[in-house]
This record gives sequence, C-alpha cells and structure tokens, in this order.
Amino acid sequence: MRRGLLVLGLLAAALPLQADDRRSSFLDMSPATQAMQRDDSLNPGMLWVLQGAQAWSQPAATGGPSCAGCHGEATQSMRGVAARYPAFDAALGRPVDLGQRIAACQQRVQPGAADAEAGLALQAYVAHQSRGLPIAPPDDARLQAPRERGQQLWTRRLGQLDLACSDCHEALAGRRLGGSPIPQGHPTGYPIYRLEWQGLGTLQRRLRACLTGVRAEPFAADAPEWVELALYLAWRARGMPLETPGVRP
Repeated sequence: MRRGLLVLGLLAAALPLQADDRRSSFLDMSPATQAMQRDDSLNPGMLWVLQGAQAWSQPAATGGPSCAGCHGEATQSMRGVAARYPAFDAALGRPVDLGQRIAACQQRVQPGAADAEAGLALQAYVAHQSRGLPIAPPDDARLQAPRERGQQLWTRRLGQLDLACSDCHEALAGRRLGGSPIPQGHPTGYPIYRLEWQGLGTLQRRLRACLTGVRAEPFAADAPEWVELALYLAWRARGMPLETPGVRP
C-alpha cells in the first residue's frame, strides 16, 4: 500500500458507504450547520447573495448597462443557468465555469468595473436562482474531451502524499478523517460558505485547498485543469439538486 493511502487509512474510521449512494455533504453536517444552511436569515452566504442582487441592478460606473439591463429579472432569466455550468463559451473557444462567464460578460459590457469580490457576489446571486434544481451538464460534444481530462485528473495521484481525489472521495467516502466525515465531493453548494474560511468561496478555492492538503502544488489560477475537473464533477453529480449558498464547517 502506498504511503499516502496508509496514512489516510490509519486516520479513517470505518463507516460503510454504498458506492451507488450519492449524497450531498450537507447530510453529514451537524444539525446546527444544517439549520444554518436551511434558514436564509441564518445562512451567512446570503450576505453575498444580497450583494449580488444589488450589483445585478446597478449600472457600471464606466457607463455600461447593468446586468438587469441586458438580462432582465434574474429570478426568471437566470433560473437554471448555474445548473448548466461549466459550459462551452463559443466567443472564448473553451469551456468556462460560471464565475469565468460572469467575468467575461463584465469585461465586454462593463470594462474596468469588475473585481473579484463583486464577481463572487454576482456568482452567488446567479447560482442562488437555481437552488433546488438538478445539476444538468450540457449535452455538448465540445465538452467531451475536457470532461475526460477532468476524470483523469480525478484519479491521478498527486503530491507528497501520493493521493488522488478518488482515493478520498470515493474509496474512503463516508469514513472519518481527523473527526470529520469524508464527503463524496459533489459540487452542490458552490459558491459555499465555510466556517473555517469565515467567508464565501468558489469550487476552485476548495479544490486548491485539497491539492495543498496532499502537498501538491496547485495549478495556476487561470489553468484549464480547474474547469476540466469541474466539468467532470458536474457530470458525476448530474441530477443532484443545487444548494447555493451551502454552509460547511
């Protein structure tokens, strides 16, 4: 057995999980954390959703139109959009995640107005419009090759601990590591509020933390591997409902 698996195996207590039983990590949270996510008045991620709602209807200081000026009411025009991302962007000629799509739209219509925090709030607001809808990856042949690369990355051993994503989130899912349950790794709640972050974060931020955890060097911020892995995760979680904004420890 490789060293990384041996280390993880020693830390993990046996809690059996059926391989075909997909479940959101929400179900493994404490009752208090679950209650925080369920109640919008308690869910701290809703602060970003509200900021995104304001940004949606606010014209750019540079004179460009607001998001609502082009797309109308988000409750109607953005319903189901987040469930279909990542998707292929014809203008860019590559797949993009929801955050990248929003950033590209801002750069075209509101040049100079975009910033990371505002973009995260808009992403949370747009994704929130699809809460409760099933993840529905596009049936687009252009996504097949990058999705397959994402699947290969999911099973590739990385870092000094010599672990793959699948080693934890498939082989050991449902067991415990350092007192915390090991989730199956489904991207149902992003952007997500994590108590350890004391803030909202994207799927890429969480994946970056996982790579750091196995002592691997993360990919560059604009590397295609992030979107390719997200494509595979969306396909793997297809049909599962979105929870944005999720809350986790």
